[in-house]
Amino acid sequence: MGFAVMTIVATLVVHYYLWRRLVRSTTSPGRGRRALTWALVALLVLVVATFLGTRLTTGLWWLAWPGYIWFALMFYLVVFLVVLEIPRALVSRLWRRPAVPAVKEPVLVASGAPPAAEPAQAAETAAAEVSRRLFIGRGTALVAGAAALGTVGYGMRTALGPPVIEPVKVTLPKLDPRLSGLRFAVVSDIHLGPLTGIGHTERIVRMINELEADVVAIVGDLVDGPVAELGPLAKPFRSLESRYGAYFVTGNHEYYTANGPDEWVKELDQLGVRSLRNERVEIRHQGAVLDLAGVNDIYGANTDDGPDFDKALGGRDAARSTVLLAHQPVQVERAKDYGVDLQLSGHTHGGQIVPFNLVVPLQQPVVSGLATVGGVQVYVTRGAGFWGPPVRVGAPPEITLLELR
Repeated sequence: MGFAVMTIVATLVVHYYLWRRLVRSTTSPGRGRRALTWALVALLVLVVATFLGTRLTTGLWWLAWPGYIWFALMFYLVVFLVVLEIPRALVSRLWRRPAVPAVKEPVLVASGAPPAAEPAQAAETAAAEVSRRLFIGRGTALVAGAAALGTVGYGMRTALGPPVIEPVKVTLPKLDPRLSGLRFAVVSDIHLGPLTGIGHTERIVRMINELEADVVAIVGDLVDGPVAELGPLAKPFRSLESRYGAYFVTGNHEYYTANGPDEWVKELDQLGVRSLRNERVEIRHQGAVLDLAGVNDIYGANTDDGPDFDKALGGRDAARSTVLLAHQPVQVERAKDYGVDLQLSGHTHGGQIVPFNLVVPLQQPVVSGLATVGGVQVYVTRGAGFWGPPVRVGAPPEITLLELR
C-alpha cells in the first residue's frame, strides 16, 4: 500500500512539472494545449498502471514496454529540464532588460488634457512578451527532449546488449595456497520478466560457459514473476557448466512473486542449480577446502524466511576461508561478525540509470566493484539484466569472472 501511494504521488508531481515546462510554457491557451494536456494525463495513467498492474497480475504485462520506456523518458526529461532551469532563467532575465528608449518629438496638448493613450504600443509589448515566453519554452523543451531521447536510446542499446565480462582478482590473506586460482562466474539481477525473452537467458548461459569457471554463483533477483509464466525462460540454466556446480541465493524480487521463492527453488533444483538457503557447502579443490555459504535476502524476513547467519556460518572451521553469497551488500554488516573473507552480492545494478548511482549509497555500503567493509571484502556485481525500464546508463550489464588469490 505504501509503495502504491508513493508511486502515485511522485508520478503526479513529476507530470505536473512536465506539464508546466512542456505544455504550458510552449503553447498558448487553446485546442493545442488541451490536446497536449490530455496526452500527458494519458501517459501519467500509463506509468501508474504499469508499476502497479505488472506487480499485481501477469495479465497486464503487455503494458511493460510502453510504460517503462515512457518512465525512462519521463525521468530524463525531468533531469534535463531541471539542469536547464538556470540557463533558462538567465536567458529570460537578460531578454527582459529594456532597450534604451528612442528620443521622441514632443507632442503639445491642450492645457489640462490627458496625454493620448497608446493602445497599439501596449498590444505590441504584450505580443512580444508572449513571443519571448514561447521561444524560451520551446527552445528548452526541444533541447531537453533531444537529450532525453538520445540518452534513453543509448541506455536501451546498452541494457539489451550483451553483458560485459569483468575480470576481477581478489586476494584473501588466509586462503589455502592450493585454492589459489579458483574461479567464480558471478551473475546477479538477471530479472527474467515481461521484457526479456529466452534469448536473454541463452546468451547469459553461453557467456558463463565460455568462462570455464570452477563455480557459478547466481546472487539473487533471477526472476520477476511466477514459474507458470517464466519457467520456459529459465530452461537454459540446465546447460550451465562448471567444475563444482552452480549455486543460487534469493533476492528481494523472488519474494515479490505470487507464490514466493519456494517454487523457484524447486524449479532451479530440477535445472541443476542448487539453492543455498541459509546453509553452506564445501568446495574441495586440489586437496583443500573452501566454505561456500549462502543466506536468504533481507526481504524474506517479512515471511519468516529471512537470512540466518548462525545457521549458514555457525560452527564452521575458522581456519578455512569462506565465501558468502548474499544478495544485498548491506548484509555484510552481519557477515563481518562471522569471519567471512569475501561476500559476493548484487542488488544495486550499479545504479542502472545515472544519477541513481548517487542515491544507492544511502542504503548500501557498496554500489559496484570491490570494496572492504568492516574487514570483509565485498564484490558487488552490476547485474546481467535490468529492472523496470530496459535502460542502463553509466552501468552496463555485467558477468564477473572472479579469481581467488
